[in-house]
Amino acid sequence: MVFGRHHPAGLSRRSVLRVGAGAAAAAALSACAGTNDGVGADGRVTIEMWHGQTDTGLAALKTLVDRFHLAQSGIRVDLGGGVPADAMLQKITAALAAGSYPDIAYIFGSDLAGVARSPKVVDLSESVHSSPTPWDDYWEPARAAVTINGKVRAAPAVMDALAIICNKRLFRDAGLPLPQPGWTWNDFLATAQRLTDARRGVFGTGWPGVGDEDTVWRLWPMVWDLGGDVVAADGRNIGFKDVGVRALETVEALARSKSVYLDPKPGSEQMYQVFASGRMGMVATGPWQIPDITQAEIDYHVVPLPSYSGRPMTICAPDTWTVFDNGSARVRAARTFVSWLAQPDQDVIWDAEVGSLPLSRTAEARPEWREHSAGTEGLAVFTTALETARVRPAHPAYPQISMALGEAIVSVLLGKSSPTRALNRCAAAARAALVIPR
Repeated sequence: MVFGRHHPAGLSRRSVLRVGAGAAAAAALSACAGTNDGVGADGRVTIEMWHGQTDTGLAALKTLVDRFHLAQSGIRVDLGGGVPADAMLQKITAALAAGSYPDIAYIFGSDLAGVARSPKVVDLSESVHSSPTPWDDYWEPARAAVTINGKVRAAPAVMDALAIICNKRLFRDAGLPLPQPGWTWNDFLATAQRLTDARRGVFGTGWPGVGDEDTVWRLWPMVWDLGGDVVAADGRNIGFKDVGVRALETVEALARSKSVYLDPKPGSEQMYQVFASGRMGMVATGPWQIPDITQAEIDYHVVPLPSYSGRPMTICAPDTWTVFDNGSARVRAARTFVSWLAQPDQDVIWDAEVGSLPLSRTAEARPEWREHSAGTEGLAVFTTALETARVRPAHPAYPQISMALGEAIVSVLLGKSSPTRALNRCAAAARAALVIPR
């Protein structure tokens, strides 16, 4: 088994998925070959997969597909659908309207609730509950991310968690001890300020500054730790209007102390490049970034996110393999493949190649993963974080809530609004989306 491929330097996980395979996007809109409900003349069922992967992820997926083909002869997986992951929602929406869609697509977890409103999205509840790996063995965030109204609407594909990666050299230069589990956001603020050295162009930390989901998902652990939630119990309002002000006050303090680098471009590439260049002391990121940091020869330390309470809290944002109904034979074949892909033997290969965490405790216990984790500084911190991680709700209004909160965060980071005013505007915009009948 070969581990150790890495993403192009300086890319966020979404950017890694976004960059590749654009040339094949047009071809992805063609229907899979086959007749008689997807069964070809040779008796095999061919299914089409819009994988959303770049060269690294695609190479791993091709290896697994080849292994799947060797294991059985009745199903063939066509990876011709190279739709970039960031364009997947738009492509899938158009494809569903046109009636020409794939059998499997890589859908971001934050988009699943909206996509799953289509009757063409297959219910995978029966598949996951009859899988060789017990459904309860999957990490709770993996299960929660794909469950909508009690039904499993997709298979988890990629697992992650946020933690803080620290540059050891910059900590030594500042005479600071490395942070340890249980530290607080006040500790984080003080540390970021002491790490900042404007004369040398060194920042304490960084935050995406464009208002996209990469900007937003970093705030949710702060909200949850303070007792808030994304959607209020009444379902018609946000659940973080009050505690969100306190979380944004922390963001505001970072900006006022000039200890935060604001990345002005989508994808956080520049923020990660600043860290990889040795000019940022701490960055909140996921396991996908470790190979780039290692390649940049940064001596690093990984620590769980700080909190207000001292309790461990982080966010996990699983992405999914979503199955679409192109007839019973192709549905059975697609279910079979995504179930096989999630099994520990395959999962540990996929995880190590694309920078994912194991989907299940059984996969995490595999000798191959334990060896990979032991050889990767700090990786175990991310896996341990899955024990207490939470996920964003699979709610159809989430994209609108995220957009409103993203605007609020950026306005505070830029000093254009107070946390209270920013949250009031966010609450009004989000309520407009939440009251829409669905």
